[in-house]
Amino acid sequence: MFLARIIVKLKPSILDPQGKAVHHALQNLGMNQVEDVRMGKEIEMWIDTTSQHDAERIAREASDKLLANPVMEDFSFTIEKL
Repeated sequence: MFLARIIVKLKPSILDPQGKAVHHALQNLGMNQVEDVRMGKEIEMWIDTTSQHDAERIAREASDKLLANPVMEDFSFTIEKL
């Protein structure tokens, strides 16, 4: 069994209105040291296989086909043996 942690973020060239709103709210709270905020999502996926190679393949395929929009988003992942 493996745990895949997949991080999906907007590409740097894509505007992030949610990140801008959070950045503005942080500044209103007096946190002026925060330069920028980009929002994303984290997905945890438990994969029932004995092969780390298979777990990586499944995580990559799920991200490519469903979890990330390749036009607007990038993804990365880590695999942890449980």
